Amino acid sequence: MLPLPDRSRTVSVLAFDGMSPFELGCVVEVFGLPRPELDVPWYELAVCAERPGPLRAVGGFTIEAAHGLDVFAGARTVIVPGVPDVRAEISPALTAALRRAHDGGARIVSICSGAFALAAAGLLDGRAATTHWRYAALLQRRFPEVRVDPGVLYVDEGDVLTSAGSAAGLDLLVHLVRRDHGPSVANAVARRLVVPPHREGGQAQFVETPVAEVEAGDPVGRAMDWVLADLTRPVTVAALARVAGMSERGFIRHFGRRTGTSPLRWVIAQRIAASLPLLETTAAPIEEVAAAVGFESPVTFRHHFGRSMRTSPSAYRKAFRRQGIASENQTVLPPATRLVPQCSASWLTR
Repeated sequence: MLPLPDRSRTVSVLAFDGMSPFELGCVVEVFGLPRPELDVPWYELAVCAERPGPLRAVGGFTIEAAHGLDVFAGARTVIVPGVPDVRAEISPALTAALRRAHDGGARIVSICSGAFALAAAGLLDGRAATTHWRYAALLQRRFPEVRVDPGVLYVDEGDVLTSAGSAAGLDLLVHLVRRDHGPSVANAVARRLVVPPHREGGQAQFVETPVAEVEAGDPVGRAMDWVLADLTRPVTVAALARVAGMSERGFIRHFGRRTGTSPLRWVIAQRIAASLPLLETTAAPIEEVAAAVGFESPVTFRHHFGRSMRTSPSAYRKAFRRQGIASENQTVLPPATRLVPQCSASWLTR
């Protein structure tokens, strides 16, 4: 049996015959790799399988899991990185283990097609969930009680979390670290993985063309950098199009192909991203944070923050505020231009 000195740190992941190794590798990289450089107790990872013995992985090699479904269901965080066949029935033993884990207080996580296992166990009934966009329609047909959102990277429902394919699963895993240990630790893990430290779950899964580095003469990139230079300035599509030297219709079309979202939604996302370090490291009132990142009012800020982060600014601050940095009496923020993270447009839209 896996030693469980602290159940809150235990993570289990399912391995199965015929699986893709990428999603399993992401889980192992985030939760199984020792991180002595971080001053926090790290996770205890168990790779589990329904049956003992070698399991074939895509690519011509085998995996042998050390644990069965008893350990799988006993962990604090239980991860299903996929299923063998999205059209086949899910193993009753697996669905029973998932229900047992959930009933025992575990948080249940799926990557890509793993959502089919969670749905078969009844854990997604009445909930929002996602999966790879290729499987979303099938998931909805097979499990009509699930509110499938095919366009987002991941959905955090608190005790049940689902993500889209492959790389979106990595975003969700870093999000879990952020929930558990705060932004500083999550950012350190992201740097080691060489991935963006935070991509919100509501970001679009599918981008028509990859986002390239901003180059001289790139009109869309020029408009994006204009926004990032001062997030407090009023932004309209007409103003962005003028900076880009394009018609409004042409700018909207090219921007959507490049980022997978609309210009104004992208601006809102950058303002939300800029607000996170202020909430994490200062005690400034929400009204000042909203103004510092360009929102017209705290009501507008709270509305967009709630839609993006699925929580309120105050609740986010309570969960992720770094201890010992900001004074409780701090009420004045530095000038807004010093608060906005100095990131290139290409980094913020990858």
